[in-house]
Amino acid sequence: MIHSYKNYQPIIHNSVYVAKNATIIGDVTIDEQSSVWFNTVIRGDVAQTTIGKRVNIQDLSMVHQSPDTPVIIEDDVTIGHQVTVHGAVIRQNALIGMGSIILDGAEVGENAFIGAGSLVPPGKKIPPNTLALGRPAKVVRDLTEEDYHEMERVRKSYVEKGQYYKQKTELY
Repeated sequence: MIHSYKNYQPIIHNSVYVAKNATIIGDVTIDEQSSVWFNTVIRGDVAQTTIGKRVNIQDLSMVHQSPDTPVIIEDDVTIGHQVTVHGAVIRQNALIGMGSIILDGAEVGENAFIGAGSLVPPGKKIPPNTLALGRPAKVVRDLTEEDYHEMERVRKSYVEKGQYYKQKTELY
């Protein structure tokens, strides 16, 4: 379901796949070939949310903001199942593992990998090209070539799945 909020209507590129039971509200922009999966909620009713190209926001995730703390998700990001992103910045090519929570003012660096179930607390900066995990998340190592390949595999598979589901949905 796509809803306006006050004077804000979501702006969603026509190549984006949005599952029928996902909810997108208000001041939200989603760029090309991104996908928003089942039971995900993206509420742009406090500040702006900007989602780049080829981003996948997987099932049961939630994206929201705080006053003067927008959400920015750059290109080629993977947001795993049941992730909460609240007032944070996620840089290009990052992967946020399932069940993680990224809070106000946090920034996940380019190519960073946040392990499943992690908590990135308010204001925490995760450096580029690192694996961080835990509650609170701490950097445990630099990423390997294998990590980069796996992150790319996931991104590409979700672009393909999103385009498949979008085409299938348009047929019915």
